[in-house]
Amino acid sequence: MTDLRVAVEADGGSRGNPGPAGYGAVVLDATTGDVLLERYASLGTTTNNVAEYSGLIAGLRAAAELGATRVDVRMDSKLVVEQMSGRWQIKNPGLRPLAAEAATLVAGFTAVTFDWIPREKNKLADALANRAMDEAAGKPVSDISLPASSATPAAPRSWAPPSLDKATRLILVRHGETALTKQGRYSGRGDVPLSDEGEAQAMAAAGRVAGISRDVAAVVSSPLQRCTRTAEHISAQLGNVPVTVMPELIECDFGDWEGLSFAEVRERWPAEMDRWLDSTSVAPPGGESFQAVAKRVRGALATLQSAYPSSAIVVVSHVSPIKLILRDALAAGDAFLHRLFLDAAGVSTMDMWPDGGIAVRSVNETAHLR
Repeated sequence: MTDLRVAVEADGGSRGNPGPAGYGAVVLDATTGDVLLERYASLGTTTNNVAEYSGLIAGLRAAAELGATRVDVRMDSKLVVEQMSGRWQIKNPGLRPLAAEAATLVAGFTAVTFDWIPREKNKLADALANRAMDEAAGKPVSDISLPASSATPAAPRSWAPPSLDKATRLILVRHGETALTKQGRYSGRGDVPLSDEGEAQAMAAAGRVAGISRDVAAVVSSPLQRCTRTAEHISAQLGNVPVTVMPELIECDFGDWEGLSFAEVRERWPAEMDRWLDSTSVAPPGGESFQAVAKRVRGALATLQSAYPSSAIVVVSHVSPIKLILRDALAAGDAFLHRLFLDAAGVSTMDMWPDGGIAVRSVNETAHLR
């Protein structure tokens, strides 16, 4: 994967502390200084520090969406910079969950640095944060001015259906059933085949994919045969669109838990199981963390979006990669991973735009399986 270095400038504030609050963040090319993505949002009523941490989190998420590996964070909040650098304790209990979320995102990059900059050098993020605060206070957007920049406009927020011009549509398909799927056992890197029921499910999913779009530019698949076989059924339904194997789409490596049920793992590794459930940075013994899975999957999506602009792509993968894609697309927390259920041969659809905009259109469609 390409080593992409970016800078994240972030800010946040509130009018009243607590008061109408918002954050802003920009991601810049570390070499040219060109703005790659902008993010801002109002937060209702909260404090300056919560808004500042929210800006940091939004900036790190945006950098991850771009597939960045190295991030230079620059903020005019001395508190956030010193706490995230580990030099100051986080005494406010309300900030600890936000700092933990930021730390989880940091762990997904190869390297992250934190530097304090004066407010006058943080104008873009400051302007976006002020825009968000104005919106939180009910000020019309048309009354808000931003400094001129070379930035790509922040992804627009609207109830109106977005134009599909320039959008990359991802049709996400979980593979059909296997023997381990039916038994509820951890199935990671083990190359188990589809069951007879799984073959039927894959054919049904192929019909649903064709119903979403027959103009598909590519079918990409995890290298494991339960996915490549599902992809072959989809390809045939679409007129033999070539299937490309993408190693980054492979399932999480569950290490020593491979082939075991949840109950068996709970009995043999109770402490390890609790740590794994509590944090996406923790890997099963001998396996891979969800953070590591998310990092490689984000890189895969960035590659696909670049290679297939304004096109539809079918992505055939597994539970963990698809859940992580949807978590990021919906800007959800890690608890989402434990609350979302994905059926074998379930289909989800989302659109991505070059400006960072994302629209999730369906999650875990299964009507075709009945």
